[in-house]
Amino acid sequence: MFAIYLRVFTYYLRYWRPTVLATLLTVVQTPFSLLKPIPVAFLLAEALPAMGKPEHGLVLKLGDFFEFSLQPWSLPQIVLGCSVAIVVLHLLSAWINVVSQMMYYRVGLQGLLSLRVDLYSYLHALPLKYHDARRSGDSTFRVAYDSQSLEAFYSKFIFLFQSFKDLAGYVLAMWALDLKLTLLAMAVIPFMVITFRIFAKSIRDQATHISERESSVLSLAQEGLSSVRMVQAFGREQHEIQQFSNSARQSLEAKVRMQFTSMYSSMLTATLLMTSMALVCWMGGLHVLGGTLSIMSLMTITQYMNSLYQPIDSITSVGWDLERAAGAARRCFEVLDQADDVADKPGAPSITSTRGEIVCENLAFGYTPERRIISGVNLRIEPGQTVAFVGATGAGKSTLLSLVPRFYDPDEGRILLDGTDLRDIAKKSLRGQISIVLQDTLLFSTTVRENIAYGRADATDAEIIEAAKRAQAHDFIMAMPEGYASQVGERGSHLSVGQRQRIGIARAFLKNAPILLLDEPTSALDPTTESAIMQTIEELMEGRTTLIITHRIATIHNVDKIVVLGPGGVVEEGRGPELVKRGGFYAGLYYSANLGEHGLATS
Repeated sequence: MFAIYLRVFTYYLRYWRPTVLATLLTVVQTPFSLLKPIPVAFLLAEALPAMGKPEHGLVLKLGDFFEFSLQPWSLPQIVLGCSVAIVVLHLLSAWINVVSQMMYYRVGLQGLLSLRVDLYSYLHALPLKYHDARRSGDSTFRVAYDSQSLEAFYSKFIFLFQSFKDLAGYVLAMWALDLKLTLLAMAVIPFMVITFRIFAKSIRDQATHISERESSVLSLAQEGLSSVRMVQAFGREQHEIQQFSNSARQSLEAKVRMQFTSMYSSMLTATLLMTSMALVCWMGGLHVLGGTLSIMSLMTITQYMNSLYQPIDSITSVGWDLERAAGAARRCFEVLDQADDVADKPGAPSITSTRGEIVCENLAFGYTPERRIISGVNLRIEPGQTVAFVGATGAGKSTLLSLVPRFYDPDEGRILLDGTDLRDIAKKSLRGQISIVLQDTLLFSTTVRENIAYGRADATDAEIIEAAKRAQAHDFIMAMPEGYASQVGERGSHLSVGQRQRIGIARAFLKNAPILLLDEPTSALDPTTESAIMQTIEELMEGRTTLIITHRIATIHNVDKIVVLGPGGVVEEGRGPELVKRGGFYAGLYYSANLGEHGLATS
């Protein structure tokens, strides 16, 4: 647990200057806080009882350390002075507190910002294998909610410091008035420490469980609402509602359990404090009756005790808060401690260009050790060559394409780019040489211009427009209300499937990378739109090394090479007409598509 605390505070080391300044202010505030009970106690115990006496003879005395005669002032003046002192001491203490707390608050939020940025950036850096194994809602919850534990740690530790500072001040002030009562008041502390240790682990574990339950609720809500069209189409509304309700109920029960634990522990600590208060009042009363303690001193002590027990109680409740925060912080650091198994090698060089020669040597990969997707793949793709991959569902076509930009690294074998192992090239520079067009182009909830320029943020408007024209997207973009400044909606919801695909192709034109990956770029389109899109894609493919996956045999029959993937890796490869003559797997696909009847060349 100490390791988590230590790690949290590494985020705040860079902000030590404002933290120290705020701490000095809280120290300056302490005397004003300690003086606040004295005007009230003096007014009630000394000034008001002296009313009607010819000579009041009042002396302001604080133990054996301070004594000041008030004889020159009249009782009304003394009463007024006490009243004014109450307000002045409060204002001085309050304003210093406001300034110091705002400084602490800002530092706390700056640390939170640092952790959130670290989490978000590291989640983007982690390989897809990590994300494949988790719901996106869980990662979102860790970034948006679990990360808030960092600010909670800082603020609670600052509060602990202030509580201990106040505690020390009140103890010293009480000590000056009556040593025995002070020791009696402090006797409760060991029992409170024992209570804290008994409940700490339970609260920490319950807090972690609540974070997991809340993460599950968020994930279900995201999945259900983002798929609402599918849910309604299949009439599964009740099923989704029931799933969400069950998850939300589990979260509710977890919160109820932790609330009971917190309230039960707080009740025990409050009982200990009240028992201590009763004992102090009893012994203090005996001291007053015995003439060893004045009524004003007893009243001051009891006010100090109210103030004393507040930081003691706060220390305990803050302890519970820290245990809850520790559970959430642990989930944040779990992400940051994840090993990046597709990391750059130390000193890996960046590339600025490539010929586009891709060679696969004895390639094998599986998403889990138990399930191998591709095995023994040997393949050479020449610069500027167009190679199509076909095969049954699950043969590893998309997986093979995912290895080229190093979304994953192979379990065995290697992929060479211009003779260099991909693992010896900096990932960012490698991906800068690759453009990707997917089956469903993902658009961000921003403008058309920003979506096209997503792969090249420094592109000029003229370059963006030229790319859109080459993708045959310019006309429909200009027909939109604000042209290139038009919002596309969440995930491009304001555009048709074909329009989204053209935006994706425009991205690839603008990036102008020498390697092009096409993963089912037309499978979601109707035949008319597919034909138009394919004309654009064929222009995009010119002069680039292109790897394409498609089930539309007519689309790839005459490309430079067709690779058929099966359970054992590469089943056959060659040009379309050659593969048809061989009568193998590809020939079956060819004739099942009735392409022979439509006059496609087979020789």
